[in-house]
Amino acid sequence: MRKMLIGISMMCLLLSAPAAIAKNPPKDQPKPVKLVLSPASTVPTADILKNLRVKCPNVSITLDSTKSDYMLEAGGWPGNYKFTMFKPGGQAVFATTTHMLSNAVKDVCGFIKTNKSTK
Repeated sequence: MRKMLIGISMMCLLLSAPAAIAKNPPKDQPKPVKLVLSPASTVPTADILKNLRVKCPNVSITLDSTKSDYMLEAGGWPGNYKFTMFKPGGQAVFATTTHMLSNAVKDVCGFIKTNKSTK
């Protein structure tokens, strides 16, 4: 009986560890940042998200604009991508034009990394 209780309590500790890490990420990890895509965006969300995961894994896309740190207007086509970032309230704070989608996302990630105060 005693071994069973010890085993159950060990399982509970192991299962709760990921939740504790998620609530208190290590100091060297960048702060999570949420983007909402502008309704005027023409680049598919899946294409942007695929590149975000590689370039800056701390950045995610949300549908709830009230919970976002920035709005991203992603437009263009291969050979001519134009991305603009807006702070809450609508002030444009960053823009880039690139030939490749991956470079546009890389530029957005660079902006986010250098501008840690998002709200």
